[in-house]
Amino acid sequence: MKHINVALFVPHEGCPHACSFCNQKTISGKTKPLTLTDIDEAVKTALSTADCNKGEIAFFGGSFTAIDRDYMVSLLERAKQYIDKGFFAGIRISTRPDCISEEILDILKLYGVTAIELGCQSMDDEVLHLNKRGHTAEDVINAAGLIKSYGFELGVQMMTGLFGDTQEKCLETAEKLISLEPDTARIYPTVVLEGTELARLYKEGRYTPQSLEDAAQLCAELLMMFRQKGIRVIRLGLHSGGNVEEGYVAGAYHPAFREICESKIYLKKVMDAIDSGRVQKGEIEITVGKRYVSMLTGQKKANINYLKDRGYICKILQDETLEKYEIIVRG
Repeated sequence: MKHINVALFVPHEGCPHACSFCNQKTISGKTKPLTLTDIDEAVKTALSTADCNKGEIAFFGGSFTAIDRDYMVSLLERAKQYIDKGFFAGIRISTRPDCISEEILDILKLYGVTAIELGCQSMDDEVLHLNKRGHTAEDVINAAGLIKSYGFELGVQMMTGLFGDTQEKCLETAEKLISLEPDTARIYPTVVLEGTELARLYKEGRYTPQSLEDAAQLCAELLMMFRQKGIRVIRLGLHSGGNVEEGYVAGAYHPAFREICESKIYLKKVMDAIDSGRVQKGEIEITVGKRYVSMLTGQKKANINYLKDRGYICKILQDETLEKYEIIVRG
């Protein structure tokens, strides 16, 4: 059976700032505070459908370490019961960089937390200020260092296309986050949601969000940057579900955003082979791992059609020894 995580949302709980992009109700579809019964029911559902002993119970959606201390401990205590029984491998939480301290980490360690994700979003202080994050890049560095010193798995989260952001700043953010040597990363293109500061700025003509195409091109590059350093990108693009589609105003949202980015990686590899002069126009053979054929062809065969328009007729071959993003181009 498949190992799965149990994702539990703590909407708007503990957040000391109203960030420009944030509307947790829209993102998660949750408005009521998380209860102990909610944890029990989510775990029961998971246990009835999958083998969870290598999965995690994950608290997302707010600034977990900034919520009321008694409430935080009560949630951890209930989740830890299922860790102690061997149903799950550990607890994952997400929080703000300025809500990490030795005292907090002592508590998290005591109650079975194994992974901490930091909502960094940017490593550019001007971008952080413009988007009302309320913390600095230095806060990220300090929090990451503390988390690693305690032996937790470190995750980092970044966003592209924020108010005041540029492609160059995003690439610099990725480089700085990579230098912290996290275990995992999540990359989210900015989506403008109703009821946010960004929605107001967008409607006033003061903010222009990334197009889907621009965001996908940039995120494909970011994905490879993290991958080349051995850092797993465990999420790329805002998840579908909740009320995202209903609350969407503008920006780079697509339910299959990661697949779009990965298709762009494959197309770039083909174009690099063509640009090297080793491949002539006409019929070409592209060999790819069996599991990755759809990534190569692209959604609705977008990559194949792109190449055809430029004079390259593609024959797709499969080789199970090829790893992800590995291809062989002959022509």
